[in-house]
Amino acid sequence: MKDLKFIIGKNINHLRTKKGITQQQLGEQLNYSDKTISKWERGESLPDIVVLKNLADFFQVSLDYLVEETHKIKGIKQENLQKENRRNSYIITISSIFMVFLAAILLFVILKMVIPGTNYPWLCYAYAIPAAIIVWLVFNSIWFNPRKNYLIISALVWSLLVALYFTFFVSGYKIWQLFLVGIPAQAIIVIWSKLRNKPEVME
Repeated sequence: MKDLKFIIGKNINHLRTKKGITQQQLGEQLNYSDKTISKWERGESLPDIVVLKNLADFFQVSLDYLVEETHKIKGIKQENLQKENRRNSYIITISSIFMVFLAAILLFVILKMVIPGTNYPWLCYAYAIPAAIIVWLVFNSIWFNPRKNYLIISALVWSLLVALYFTFFVSGYKIWQLFLVGIPAQAIIVIWSKLRNKPEVME
């Protein structure tokens, strides 16, 4: 087995690189200089147990992880778990969207039974589209890529305008000007999408 100092140094270097921070940034987190971090990573010195615990907490790993020479099995298990979680997230999202359309179909059938002869119940489908997009937006914010939310919000705005247009249309009003509202709304969404989060300040 390799010298414990080199094993710990290699693990610290791997975790730091994976997190995308410099030796100086890691040193600032631990109140040590970048030269000290460099010595740890090269195996020239060894952090004390308190610092090792702080390192484990910072990188969200166990103390055992820092002193183990290989992590292949754990890495594979973790990767498989992440893939399984992502797969489940997709299934839940798609199922929830289909549930919106199922609710629209049930509402359509009920309205047809309660108000026979009317053509208005088909509006259930028109409003089911923006409702499904809202569900998509929520799950995308939780599980997927929130930076793409502006595309989903754009689809939500235009689908809602279409639903409102058909609502007025069946009432005898052809208000095509309603779609003009979408132009400034879309401009706001595009501008909003250019915002970037402020970089985190290293304490």
